[in-house]
Amino acid sequence: MRSWTVLPDRALVPFAQAGARRLARALLERGVAVDAVVPLGGGAGPEPLARFLEWAAPDHGRVRLVAELARADPALVAGLRWLPPVPVLLYGRDAAAWPVLRLAARCGAAARTGVGDVLLLPDGRPARSNAELVAAARALLDTGAAAATTAASR
Repeated sequence: MRSWTVLPDRALVPFAQAGARRLARALLERGVAVDAVVPLGGGAGPEPLARFLEWAAPDHGRVRLVAELARADPALVAGLRWLPPVPVLLYGRDAAAWPVLRLAARCGAAARTGVGDVLLLPDGRPARSNAELVAAARALLDTGAAAATTAASR
């Protein structure tokens, strides 16, 4: 990575793997923003989150915590409030993808989806493309934002 001549704007660093802190620091030193990917819940165990918390990021402004939730657990999201002051993006894979996206909408967190995470639409039909997944996610997020606005105005 130190020999790269063309740098990305942002790079994913999986904190479930040893060496993540060293890689994240090197990326930041080269001017690349870091998406610190931390699996939460399920069989992930505490190690990835511990690695992230032990990492003294030199520039929190260029770090985003990307939390892969095994299930849409509001308690896991509530626990993220005591983490370093970085933006949080939530996502789930397969059966957890759509419930986690709905949870992100309720919590006001950023979210992501795509063929790397899920192949089925919220109604269970196979997606024909990544664009169809993203359109379904936007519709779901728009519906969630409208519901939150309505609830807040009551």
